[in-house]
Amino acid sequence: MKIVAHDPDKWSKDHPTGAIAFQHTLKGDPSSIDNFMYVLARQDADFEMPRHRHNFDQIRLPLTGDMDFTRDGVLREGEVGYFPEGIAYGPQSDPLGKAKPGDRLQLVLQFGGASTYGFMSIEQRREAWAALLKRGHFEGPYFHGDDGKVQWGLNAIWEEVFGVRLKYPRSRYKGIVVAEPDRFNWLQLAGAPGVEHKFLGAFSERAVWVEMVRLHAGATWTSTDEKARRLFVVLSGEGRIDGEPVGQYTAIQVEPGETLRLAATARLSLFEIGLPPIEQPVAESREFDFDEIPSAA
Repeated sequence: MKIVAHDPDKWSKDHPTGAIAFQHTLKGDPSSIDNFMYVLARQDADFEMPRHRHNFDQIRLPLTGDMDFTRDGVLREGEVGYFPEGIAYGPQSDPLGKAKPGDRLQLVLQFGGASTYGFMSIEQRREAWAALLKRGHFEGPYFHGDDGKVQWGLNAIWEEVFGVRLKYPRSRYKGIVVAEPDRFNWLQLAGAPGVEHKFLGAFSERAVWVEMVRLHAGATWTSTDEKARRLFVVLSGEGRIDGEPVGQYTAIQVEPGETLRLAATARLSLFEIGLPPIEQPVAESREFDFDEIPSAA
């Protein structure tokens, strides 16, 4: 089990636009197709991104402020968005407006999807970025090679890391899936007095799930999942895990078979994402593209 406390002073400028800073909380194994990266993202300046897509899944929760995808709508503060691997979204236009730099915060989980293409670690990205700068330069999200070739940055970085062209799985869903947690009912967790949950949904053949969990002050919760990795972030309140204190924005990684023992010293709200293992398909899918944005997107 990993427990990572929030550090308000520990931020990294890893986004190609320079407008977003990240606090890296939890991460997986870069050699595994189950790899993932969980970050707390902070907007420091006006943010613009062209329409694009990824070859991995994403789950986003704006904690303060909204996220505007123009033609795809707005992900409002408190809503949960599932961005399927291969889905095109944007362009994004998020001027700070009346917000101050750093006021807008968002939880973002990026992880290898059911297509089995995996996910690059931030360390792999940084190394590839440095290598590419020796033979070209980045302008926003694009890489301009000294040979005159222009590539979407993710494509260039992927090829640098893995030595093959990046494949974009064709999305299993027609668009971004948005859940409005306030419209879901709290349900009592069986056998756990004072513990309630909202199940927001499960996605793809991997059955990744999202839910909210709430412990009233003085309640305790003991929980084990034999198959899935579970990632939790404390949204509010205070508690202890086997005596170790947890508070707002503490991130918790519970591996399959591990037991979470959580006690709430004040009413505690958690955001939970469950990550079952990725299974290899019977036959390799032909449902993919090499183009970053297909003509129909």
